[in-house]
Amino acid sequence: MNGAESMLQTLINNGVEVCFSNPGTSEMHMVAAIGKSQEMKSILSLFEGVCSGAADGYARLAGKPALTLLHLGPGLSNASANLHNARKANSSVINLIGDHATYHKKYDAPLNSDVVGLAKPVSHWVKSVATAEALPKDAAEATVVANEKPGKIATLIIPADCAWNESVAPEPKQALPTIDKAGQDAISKAAELLTNGKVTYLLMSNLALSEKALASADQISQATGARIFCDTFTPMLPRGEGRCDIERLGYFAEQATEQLQGAEQMVMVGTKAPVGFFAYPGKASEFYPPGCALHTLAAVTEDAEQALADLAAELDAVSRPNYLSLLKPDLLTGPLTLESLAASIGYFLPVDAIIVDESATSGAFVPAMTRTTEPHDWLSLTGGSIGYGLPVSIGAAVACPDRKVVCLHGDGGAMYTIQALWTMARENLDICIVVFANRKYQILQVELARVGAQSMNKKTLDMLDLSNPDLDFVKLAGGMGVQASRCETADEFNKQFQDAMQTTGPRLIELML
Repeated sequence: MNGAESMLQTLINNGVEVCFSNPGTSEMHMVAAIGKSQEMKSILSLFEGVCSGAADGYARLAGKPALTLLHLGPGLSNASANLHNARKANSSVINLIGDHATYHKKYDAPLNSDVVGLAKPVSHWVKSVATAEALPKDAAEATVVANEKPGKIATLIIPADCAWNESVAPEPKQALPTIDKAGQDAISKAAELLTNGKVTYLLMSNLALSEKALASADQISQATGARIFCDTFTPMLPRGEGRCDIERLGYFAEQATEQLQGAEQMVMVGTKAPVGFFAYPGKASEFYPPGCALHTLAAVTEDAEQALADLAAELDAVSRPNYLSLLKPDLLTGPLTLESLAASIGYFLPVDAIIVDESATSGAFVPAMTRTTEPHDWLSLTGGSIGYGLPVSIGAAVACPDRKVVCLHGDGGAMYTIQALWTMARENLDICIVVFANRKYQILQVELARVGAQSMNKKTLDMLDLSNPDLDFVKLAGGMGVQASRCETADEFNKQFQDAMQTTGPRLIELML
């Protein structure tokens, strides 16, 4: 058994089932090992950023790591933007990066690079394998790191000779790491703050956003009057009928500071104190009022769900949680507007759908229009690196093949990882992509004014414009095997989206805004 085969079996022994791959010569023995395995599913992508985004989406839904298989430093670099997003989402990912054989490194061949240096900014753990005999043990360690809660990114760099040389037996299943509990002092302090009569807000994210955690937070809110918020961008948020409501913090500073106005105390659960996505001239970076007392009930690395349950018990907060009832929006007809398209999504959204949101400005009405629709999970762009939506939809669909995935995407962001459509078609994944074609980086035009830039002439705006020539997503999708259509009215979108929700397989709808 060579190193690649022993490594692969070690990963399988530890519950890893899916590999999103874009390999090269240095990975051929790993490709061969996967090809002989009946237990590892391999999914090819045409760009490494699709592999890393798909692994992120898979981890968010499956709760365990997927593999990426990437080619040396350049392949890792191509994957880095969506690894950044995965890192901010606390997703479990194991990167397998091929490298030149140990004895070949000294020649500084054209593809030689500092793979360790490239991996560190987008990984929690990096290991370059020394020998074929060491490879199975290193792979086992990677699974332990990746399976921490919340998840971590482990990057294993594998010289080609470590993959092809004879190795030792695979490592068995490893003990899963346990998650730290919040300290009793933190729980007691939070209870004290919530009962001292001051205006108190709870801000939650990550492990604090399970259905059970949201129910505990709702009970705490009923007992104390505290308002509960979640971060603007969250790895996954349960929403809709049968779930407890939570207010999402606004993206723009003006929105968030208005929401948090008057807060005297803030308790963070699975997150940190809220700050602006960017700095703006003359505006504060912190969203919370000056003098607001900050307290962490549970850090991101602690069991936030249990901490909220313990806090509710300490407060004797036992009222029945306020679960949302089903109330769909009315369909709108006539012109295609941001409001009409959001109403259609809310009206036709099926039970247990997964919404992957990279809609930027065009999706402004969708959260409100889906708040009380069928139960669904909402995935956000946690790291801000655009081009996450299409790949994450792949991973979500692979993790949950019995659930409809709805990807809401701006046209500019979609072009970063448009190759994902080919993988969707090849795997026949049940994904509906709604592309908002306003033919511009609209959010950047907004930001241009917000940062105080004075040049608003044609040359400036052309740098944020996606016309001349116009993108044609129907042709782009068709060229990669995905059924696609275009609509220009609300009535057309109502019909096309309803049809997409009632059929399976990949489908793209281009909305002309």
